[in-house]
Amino acid sequence: MEGQRVEVDGGIMEGGGQILRVSTALSCLLGLPLRVQKIRAGRSTPGLRPQHLSGLEMVRDLCDGHLEGAEIGSTEITFTPEKIRGGVHTADTKTAGSVCLLMQVSMPCVLFAASPSELRLKGGTNAEMAPQIDYTMMVFKPIAEKFGFTFNCDIKTRGYYPKGGGEVIVRMSPVKRLDPINLTDRGSVTKIYGRAFVAGVLPLKVAKDMAAAAVRCLRKEIRDLYVSIQPVQEARDQAFGNGSGIIIVAETSTGCLFAGSSLGKRGVNADKVGIEAAEMLLANLRHGGTVDEYLQDQLIIFMALASGISRIKTGPVTLHTQTAIHFAEQLAKPEENVWSPGTGVLGDCEPPRRCWD
Repeated sequence: MEGQRVEVDGGIMEGGGQILRVSTALSCLLGLPLRVQKIRAGRSTPGLRPQHLSGLEMVRDLCDGHLEGAEIGSTEITFTPEKIRGGVHTADTKTAGSVCLLMQVSMPCVLFAASPSELRLKGGTNAEMAPQIDYTMMVFKPIAEKFGFTFNCDIKTRGYYPKGGGEVIVRMSPVKRLDPINLTDRGSVTKIYGRAFVAGVLPLKVAKDMAAAAVRCLRKEIRDLYVSIQPVQEARDQAFGNGSGIIIVAETSTGCLFAGSSLGKRGVNADKVGIEAAEMLLANLRHGGTVDEYLQDQLIIFMALASGISRIKTGPVTLHTQTAIHFAEQLAKPEENVWSPGTGVLGDCEPPRRCWD
């Protein structure tokens, strides 16, 4: 089997954990033995961090696979997948490592499992350098479900930097195939809404200030729409530690969703956090695409696995997206590999043969 391993260079292009997530998920789905070298070579602390390790171990357990070299700091792993099974699986970063990144590596795999799955994911729900759980629920979920699957995500406890301590439970039933999507008509913005939250010892006034500053910023450019951003004090028994942040979503007449988000940090004024989220949303609305910069790279693996040609109209194609495309093409080999700024096309890949094993 060794000679048939797919060799992945984890140091090229974006050079981060995303290469590991995309490659490992596709390895599991397609039954391809894998070696990843130079893991996270583009990062200031190269090698596996706790969230990457727990994600790898989860995928190994999902398919009764064999994993070598997986420990904190390791820059090379080999992975040999077996048949994907359903059931209950747990991944715990034991840090504020993002549960949303754990979802990114595990969800595509259990879509083609032998039976329904329950994923218990522990770590940070609202963490830096990763989608907030609110983004996953408000933007990623409704768009991803256009591929023809559904998932339920129960946020048991929210967890923040530096302690983590959050937990979400994801439940999914397997599918036989994924439908292609066509997201090329943006329509016009019809609604803007969001939530500004505080947890732990932080007062509700911080959430109100974030929301008010965001609304003022949006008003300068969007005058004809009501903007509803709800300030929220997270329940004490449903949040671990102290945290704050905001997410704002714009919805269009054709069902496209765009977001801007930001997390509060010690010493950073609440107004600044709100304005940062508003400016991110406005930038995503200016480019004319049908997805924001954080959704485009998360959809690539589903586009590559769908039966038929998927099309999305992007704004500027980020390095994260180019990286996801590169590794989706290397492993999944969709028949039509076309990607140009403005319109993304990736498609006509056979559904993973694993699901008929």
